[in-house]
Amino acid sequence: MLSAESAVLVRATLPVVAEALDEITTRFYGTMLHDRPELLDGMFNRGNQAGGTQRRALAGSIAAFATALLDSPDTRPDALLARIAHKHAAVGVTADQYTIVHKYLFCAIADVLGDAVTSEVAAAWDEVYWLMAGALIGQEARLYQDAGVRPGEIWRPWTVVERRTETPDVVSFLLRPADGVPAPPARAGQYVSVRVLMTDGVHQLRQYSLSSEPDGDLRRITVKRVTGDASTPDGEVSAWLHDHVREGVELTLSTPFGDVFLDEPSDAGTPLVLLSAGIGCTPMTGILARLAALRSTRPVLVLHADSSPRDHALRAETRELVGQLAGARSVFWYERPGPEEPDARTGLMDLSDTGLPDGATVFLCGPLPFMRAVRGQLLRAGVPARHIRYEVFGPDLWLPDTTV
Repeated sequence: MLSAESAVLVRATLPVVAEALDEITTRFYGTMLHDRPELLDGMFNRGNQAGGTQRRALAGSIAAFATALLDSPDTRPDALLARIAHKHAAVGVTADQYTIVHKYLFCAIADVLGDAVTSEVAAAWDEVYWLMAGALIGQEARLYQDAGVRPGEIWRPWTVVERRTETPDVVSFLLRPADGVPAPPARAGQYVSVRVLMTDGVHQLRQYSLSSEPDGDLRRITVKRVTGDASTPDGEVSAWLHDHVREGVELTLSTPFGDVFLDEPSDAGTPLVLLSAGIGCTPMTGILARLAALRSTRPVLVLHADSSPRDHALRAETRELVGQLAGARSVFWYERPGPEEPDARTGLMDLSDTGLPDGATVFLCGPLPFMRAVRGQLLRAGVPARHIRYEVFGPDLWLPDTTV
């Protein structure tokens, strides 16, 4: 709980701090990674740094957390930070690293805001930071404990036993533990980090959803080659995986994490809507595979949008899994329809006549513009915000917009 004295100062300075957060986080990351370059080796993704998504996600989370403290002063917004805690655990963040972040973040605040940061204002925002850090440290400690690993010690070797081309720019890798130890538990919908050594000697990592049934010792990830544009570089990790990984190659994977997963069996009767676009289909396929393995009879509506049937990764497998579930049906949308899916709809996803089931839990994954548009449709259709669970690939730029 934020103290009353600090709450007054944080409320008064929040507009100024929020307006400067992009500049603050830019300076923070620039200075910290200059002084501590080892953090770029397997902790921070260079593509996210170059594209600015990491700093925008940090800025949004700080502003959202401070706002939540002010709006509900008697409660700590742990639920707001659950997603961040899972992302941190998936890259091996440890409690001592919060002290490093604090040092560089508050230096950046002082540099950017100058004389506006009095000792009282600094103390108030210091309280906000350590409330946020403390909540995250606690959640991450529980995640590590539940996963049966020591804090930060999340990495294990896995061997690729099969590589399969899904579309011209998507491949799947089937993996088995290389150390002979049983695979760690995972829930359908969760993800793993993949850590690779680049040609310049720096480790880079990226998260990929488990796209198959997560039980047993075989796990699958499905990777789209990320092509950059004028403002963002090509995806280093996805390109390396596409270009270099074949059967027999050993990869380093993290313990599975992720706060968006299939609840079982507590919600076994609740209708599900699995709603995705593009490579956002991967966690949905994992969820469908788990439901099929359980011989679930719960109502399931699978909705997916893509460029064309040829570009729709895991399309045939999705159809097969839907056919195995007595209560499931699917609807696909394509910008460029093809004969492979004669019953598909044309254009962008429109939920108006899809027969959304009452009381459903919605899983949502895809590009941010798509998720914003579809979430708006869901809310207008009467689906409560708390029933919409979403997954973002990479830093979560959407968190402040989905906390109600």
